[in-house]
Amino acid sequence: MAPVQHYQQLSRRNFIKQAAVAAAVLPVVSPGFYPKNRAEGEKALEVHIFSKCLHFLDYEHMAEFAARVGFDGVDLTVRPGGHVVPEKVADDLPKAIGEIQRAGLQSTMIATAMADPADTVGRNVLEVAASLGISFYRTDYFQYLKDKSIPESIGFFQKRAKELSELNSRLAIVGCYQNHAGLMMGASLWELWDVLQHADHDYLGVQYDVRHAVVEGGRSWVNGLKLIQPHIKTIVVKDFKWVEQGGQWRSVGTPIGEGMVDFKSYFRMLKDFNIQVPASLHIEYPLGGVESGAKQLKIEPEEVFRAMEKDLSTIRRLWLEA
Repeated sequence: MAPVQHYQQLSRRNFIKQAAVAAAVLPVVSPGFYPKNRAEGEKALEVHIFSKCLHFLDYEHMAEFAARVGFDGVDLTVRPGGHVVPEKVADDLPKAIGEIQRAGLQSTMIATAMADPADTVGRNVLEVAASLGISFYRTDYFQYLKDKSIPESIGFFQKRAKELSELNSRLAIVGCYQNHAGLMMGASLWELWDVLQHADHDYLGVQYDVRHAVVEGGRSWVNGLKLIQPHIKTIVVKDFKWVEQGGQWRSVGTPIGEGMVDFKSYFRMLKDFNIQVPASLHIEYPLGGVESGAKQLKIEPEEVFRAMEKDLSTIRRLWLEA
């Protein structure tokens, strides 16, 4: 029997019982555990699970799974191939949000394919999301214009960003552009800062991804964070390391704390800048297909539970220690 079929045939009672046993091994942190240098009023990091990592589950089981691991919320995929497809957003997004909230979780973040205010399908997604109380959405990526210089492309997307922020303002929803390593616009934080200059910064900013910032910035990721920090609306949490494969060096995902991201320094900087925004945990290391958003897994769901539990526990420990 396929793992997802096995999981979905578990009764709610049995699953809750199994998950509760697993959750019992999580460390219980009392208020007195916080370091003495903890700033007055400092909040715990709010961690949502990126629902791409739970594509093997329906809305009800996704929400139940995320709650039992201990997440604060779900960062829901509302895009082609996602948990909610754009063409069915009016019907399915309320259902998904309802299940998330019934599980006692927050539903304030979604990931979309929206990058152009003229996109009527994307506009409809934002309208429905805003009407349901979604606060933040991740945009799609800007691609460099063919046969145009980089400065010309930046100028074009400055205008696009301004128009997108104006749409967001009318709908009262905040757009977040993720910095992503590679050849898409915005891999460099300096470039992304330039693109955002004419936008309404209250309604369009950055989903800061420290993993991709370190891949692109090396040791200078600190300068990039200092530059972009006023525009950070949400963050992504994940880790990586460089590995030689077939004579080439590649960045590959790792569990949190096992890679090259200096989370203690990073979290300390977030605290120093008083950046208190929702975080989305992404799983990008091999985990039976979870890392690619598979809807059929090659491992048992219990293995996914333990891996996510470990990542979440590590994030919370590193945040406390920063």
